[in-house]
Amino acid sequence: MVNKIISGGQTGADRAALDVAIKLGISHGGWIPKGRLTENGMLDNKYKLKEMETANYNKRTEQNVIDSDGTLIISHGKLSGGSNYTREMLLRHGRPWLHIDLNKT
Repeated sequence: MVNKIISGGQTGADRAALDVAIKLGISHGGWIPKGRLTENGMLDNKYKLKEMETANYNKRTEQNVIDSDGTLIISHGKLSGGSNYTREMLLRHGRPWLHIDLNKT
């Protein structure tokens, strides 16, 4: 059972997970860079994410990994960019994770 969705609030699956949590009444949270920065501007306040003291996306990602009990990564092919960095942080902090490659399903 999922008790809480933790997300960095970026576009795509991150935001979709938050939208589903809100719609289903599941607790949600996570960390977002200073200024509530996302790839496409400032994140709406309806998303209950805590703002980091830095605008550094990698710090945000690492803190969300630390605060989670497990992580789902969805991709189209090999992990790259932020998704690959998330995997590196999951391995560093010994957190469970599942990667679903939609190109292989």
